[in-house]
Amino acid sequence: MKHAESVTFGGGWADRAAHFRGDPAAQSRLLADSRARILPLWRGKPLVCADERDALGWVSAEAEILGYHRGPLLFLGLHRPGHAAPGLSETDEQIRAGTQSDAHPVFAADVSAWEPDALDRGALAMFADATEQHHPSLPTNQRFAELRAAMTTLPPAEAAMAATARALFNWHLSHRFCAKCGQPSDVTMAGWQRTCPACGAHHFPRTDPVVIMLVTRGNNVLLGRSPGWPEGMYSLLAGFIEPGETMEAAVRREVWEETGVQVGDVGYLASQPWAFPNSLMFGAQADALSDAITLDDELEDALWLTREEMLRVHTGRHPDIRPARSGAIAHFLIDRWLADKLD
Repeated sequence: MKHAESVTFGGGWADRAAHFRGDPAAQSRLLADSRARILPLWRGKPLVCADERDALGWVSAEAEILGYHRGPLLFLGLHRPGHAAPGLSETDEQIRAGTQSDAHPVFAADVSAWEPDALDRGALAMFADATEQHHPSLPTNQRFAELRAAMTTLPPAEAAMAATARALFNWHLSHRFCAKCGQPSDVTMAGWQRTCPACGAHHFPRTDPVVIMLVTRGNNVLLGRSPGWPEGMYSLLAGFIEPGETMEAAVRREVWEETGVQVGDVGYLASQPWAFPNSLMFGAQADALSDAITLDDELEDALWLTREEMLRVHTGRHPDIRPARSGAIAHFLIDRWLADKLD
């Protein structure tokens, strides 16, 4: 699909610089660079600037908030503010000599050990957490905010870096022990690996593949609603790809299991890293061969909407149905379908 990489979190930054991850000396030099910046995240929320949430709240290595980080920093790579030019490569010699381009080193830190005063724990567990947290050492316009609330206002490269950091910290939180021998493992490779000191096993970040389907039949599109979603919210059907299964097979199986609708042709459209918690969403277009709906236990409701009805939903003018969240790949795919720009 044209413009597929314009999906939220699909933007890149200058260089992930993976060749520096296993080099402790290079990591030290990068962190000592006066231009190095660090993104703090608190319980999955990145630090953002201002009420508009239009920029990340980068801090220097001396920032007080980093005292709550445990272990090595996560190295994100090199970033050029205002640019998203993949392919830029800095050599170690350039780093040493200080002759590299305007790209500067960027890191992330998990500061979840901080306990704010009067913390609303109930709000943190909600589907959409609107609360924000401010550490007293930070500027008044910098707050930790839910990434899903900021993802469409952040510059694409910054949104992608925040999502990457969130996904990696999620993985570290749930994979602290070696899956081979059960002993505690250590963070290595600048946050991109875990190594077991007991048996030597290496463990790498996990990304769960998920299919999300734009299922159409003529002028109609199929939507579903999961239990626990905000009132009136519907979206495209989605589900995890199982071991030994192709994307196309997963689309057909998930649609059949959840709604009883049979699917024929399936085609790939676009993908989106989705750090809630650790998924890669594969967007697909699927042609339905039937339209009778039989719900299973996963969905609370499913329905067909005409293109005209979907346009009302998408623009917020439908009296009963709320659109998919702006920034999610479901919203992106529906938007392209309504504009007849899937090719």
